[in-house]
Amino acid sequence: MRYKIPAGYLPVVALIAVQTLGALTAGYAWFVAAIAVETLAALMPPRRPALASAAGHMLGWFVNELPFVAIGWLLAATLAAAAQGRLGSPGGLAALGLAVLTAGALAVIARRALTAGPAVAHALDRDLGTGPRPATARLASGRLPGWRALARIVFAPLPLWPRHVQRIANIRYGDAGRHNRLDLYRHASAPADAPVLIHFHGGRFRIGAKSRDALPLLHRLASQGWVCISASYRLDRAGQFPHSLTDAKKAIAWVRQHGAAYGADPSALIVAGSSAGAHLAATTALTPGDPAFQPGFEHADTSVSAAVCLYGYYGDREPAGPQPSSPRAYARADAPPFLVAHGANDPLLPASTAESFADTLRRVSASPVVYAQLPAAQHSFDLFHSIRFEQVIDDIQAFAASVLSAPDHPRRQPPGHAGRAAGTQIKPARPE
Repeated sequence: MRYKIPAGYLPVVALIAVQTLGALTAGYAWFVAAIAVETLAALMPPRRPALASAAGHMLGWFVNELPFVAIGWLLAATLAAAAQGRLGSPGGLAALGLAVLTAGALAVIARRALTAGPAVAHALDRDLGTGPRPATARLASGRLPGWRALARIVFAPLPLWPRHVQRIANIRYGDAGRHNRLDLYRHASAPADAPVLIHFHGGRFRIGAKSRDALPLLHRLASQGWVCISASYRLDRAGQFPHSLTDAKKAIAWVRQHGAAYGADPSALIVAGSSAGAHLAATTALTPGDPAFQPGFEHADTSVSAAVCLYGYYGDREPAGPQPSSPRAYARADAPPFLVAHGANDPLLPASTAESFADTLRRVSASPVVYAQLPAAQHSFDLFHSIRFEQVIDDIQAFAASVLSAPDHPRRQPPGHAGRAAGTQIKPARPE
């Protein structure tokens, strides 16, 4: 089977190459010390000050998600040092001892990652009710996955494009040039009437790419018959609120108008996002058909079936404008179901902010609001086929299945059923 590396992952590939080369050629003690520091940052990420938390995240994020890769680096470095006769000296023996301790710490990190499945499964049971959810059965117990999945996590964690998933790149959905492009993923057999997931990348509304965040999720769903979309949007000054929100709504309107040509069923549309993209996904889901955010396409149906928010930011955007920019300001009684997942050890966006957002929704919305706090997870946990994110994907599938199989969902209604009128305007309930 042939694979391709997404462009957004080239810096990560460079990091892996440099670390691997360092394991084989660099000074053994220095290399082991570097991995030990990264492991410590993953185990105990600094919270304050902001500069220290950002530095800790940069150091520990990779090994926190891919501890097996880091163990492989330590093993390769140790074997190379042994072959070169470097382990006989006191310094070499000390470095070997540190390598053993670091490997043990990395095993602890891997074991902590296994707790994500039970955490999300518990949140689903609490907020959706107990019931059969076969998609969560594999990893919800906290045990290691099967050997095939484990082999992919250990040896092929990058979300390489599999041959059976077709990618149609850079489809134009708006007038903002490269910032209004989307990539569409679907099974190579091009099934019809497929549910849709639209994802928005993170990057603090300043940077980011549609070819990076949450690709393991998009590939998994596309391989199972979904139409998945990763959309770019205007950034920095051009994307100041509400312009990037308007872009997100244009992407939804594009699916409503053109999705059927690609096999999509626009009545089953879930919006998702990571970090800043979660802010976009949440605000989009809470402002369906709002003409203030849909200039030139005021009558387009931009409602969604559900929203999935990963390690999101839910505060106000800068600079402040005449309209509130926090999604919590648009909490409403008829909000769609939400799944909010956040890392308990996120050093960039504290988990308390995500929990507070979920609580705000619960107080207002009549739909389920699932809040899952992932033990020991940090920011950007959705970039790899990791133990943690594979479990989260299982539970996103379970959440989506619950939403789309609900008796009142349009996919379950007979032809001609009216359902909720598209574009109905309900004034959002704004907390005091």
